[in-house]
Amino acid sequence: MYLRGLLLSSEQGRESISSGDLADILGVNSSQIRKDFSYFGELGTRGVGYNIEKLSKQIKKILRLDVVQKAALVGVGNLGSVILAYPGFQVYGFEIAAAFDVNPKEVGRKVKGITVEHVSDLWKLERRKISIAIIAVPRDAAQQTADSLVKAGVRGILNFSPCYIVVPKKVKVITIDIAMDLARLPYYMPAG
Repeated sequence: MYLRGLLLSSEQGRESISSGDLADILGVNSSQIRKDFSYFGELGTRGVGYNIEKLSKQIKKILRLDVVQKAALVGVGNLGSVILAYPGFQVYGFEIAAAFDVNPKEVGRKVKGITVEHVSDLWKLERRKISIAIIAVPRDAAQQTADSLVKAGVRGILNFSPCYIVVPKKVKVITIDIAMDLARLPYYMPAG
């Protein structure tokens, strides 16, 4: 979240930012920002603020985003095509370097410079040093896809399939269920 605020500020042409200004951008408390940053040493100058470029580099290093992380996408249907076209991954150092699908109409097609491969070739990911994957397949194919990815050496999965997948403890999964998250909104909205 802090990195996103810093990158946004940099895009606006700023070179430095105070904890108060960053707090306003992110909707958090400025003392919390100072406290969080203090865990990593002296990152700012009292009365001046933080150098955005220097702090962004430090946060990227802490989050292990200081080197390009290659990712594979499995499922190049409607959602997968949107994910492939999304330019925001590059800002955080991610490159979708491979795409896979089971549909013969998709396999062999070029999307954003990437040739879609058949899912039977997932085993090649380890050799290509790709350890992160994005799953954008139907619910009934999600677990089998996750199993294949784990066998291929993937250690991190961003799951867009609307289901829970089971993986070994050494593999981290983050599931994003857009419909479920949308369904939570009415509960938190004021009545009226």
